[in-house]
Amino acid sequence: MNEVVVNDLMQSNYKYFLAEGIGINFHKEFKPQLNPSEMLSLGVFGGKYMTDCTNEFPVSWFENAKFSKNLKDVSINFFKVDASLPLKDWKQKGWIFEEDPRGWFQWYCRYYMGRRIPEEDLRQIKRWKAIKRHKGAIIKNCKKKDLQCRKKQRQALLHWAYDSRLI
Repeated sequence: MNEVVVNDLMQSNYKYFLAEGIGINFHKEFKPQLNPSEMLSLGVFGGKYMTDCTNEFPVSWFENAKFSKNLKDVSINFFKVDASLPLKDWKQKGWIFEEDPRGWFQWYCRYYMGRRIPEEDLRQIKRWKAIKRHKGAIIKNCKKKDLQCRKKQRQALLHWAYDSRLI
């Protein structure tokens, strides 16, 4: 098992192990449509997600990433809308796992790399599945591939590795 040591603005000397190969052996119910590199290149989280922790992941993930130099910039998002709650709200709702202080996308990046934490993985996969409800709302209320319809829900789905451009 490969050990990863994290030192960034939110974690110091956090260590985890890669139990699987990159991008393989996912839980049978977890079938994301986008990988982390694709998400970052499309424009997610206003370009401010993980700008200080690129050393933890493959350089290739960030070659086409859309990052904001300073503050969150929703014009970087694929749908040019804000579809994120502030981190403080995530903490208040109990959605943040201690080992992934940045939230779901950080968990997904580490899971994609091969880290496995069985109980937390199941919790996050359950949350990922619950977000799919937004896909139903888009199907019910929009013409197929009308990317101007329900842009906030479409952007939210992108944040959860669903390719809402296809709906």
